[in-house]
Amino acid sequence: MIVVATADFEVYHGVVQALRDRNVEFTTIEADDPLPDRTSLAIVGPEESVDAPADVPIVTADPETPRRAVEDALARLRSGDGRTIVGIDPGERPGIAVLTGGVVVAAFQVPAQEAAEVVAREVEDAIDPVVRIGDGARLVGARIIDDIDAPIELVDETGTTPYLGAGARGMGDVLAAANIARMEGEPVDSRDVEPTAGEIQRIKDRSREESETNRAIDEALARRVAVGELSIEEALAEHRGEE
Repeated sequence: MIVVATADFEVYHGVVQALRDRNVEFTTIEADDPLPDRTSLAIVGPEESVDAPADVPIVTADPETPRRAVEDALARLRSGDGRTIVGIDPGERPGIAVLTGGVVVAAFQVPAQEAAEVVAREVEDAIDPVVRIGDGARLVGARIIDDIDAPIELVDETGTTPYLGAGARGMGDVLAAANIARMEGEPVDSRDVEPTAGEIQRIKDRSREESETNRAIDEALARRVAVGELSIEEALAEHRGEE
């Protein structure tokens, strides 16, 4: 059983809420009380300590990131290596799955431009993290890779999207991300991608849909959008300035 032993209100509130969210059995004690006999792990606040047997792990929680302490605690109790792995199924709204000790501890689906920020937050202070990103959606994936400041592996995502039964609509990208996280890939720092004619045309079509005058941007601007130099909105603004 996990024991929360802290006099720090912020740590107490954050850790208890995170444990409840995960449906984990726990109890709380005053910081100077003895640990119960069934204690398997104790969580304390910064600069706090408890009198614990040598075989009872102690996890120190930061009041700013209580969920990370809970993830660390659960990874230790599962006897996993506790490594943080982030899987990304790339796309305009990529699925993102965070695994600690082989277990999914968080999942997200955000606009592509916010993916790197999510990754940075989830790997902060993690020991030996790795980000694994699928090789589909090449243009968006390349931009995400360029924005991430962490070790990255490019994964063959063939077969990672599961069949979705009734009631599971919308979960495919996140589940694919979890599968991608479990597959080793090729280490990369960047990904050079030359946009195809079809990809250029799709960007031009999108610009027409978003244009107030129903006019598409030209091929040169579409190419700059494809390689991440401009957003559709910026390209449309530049196109209007050229007219």
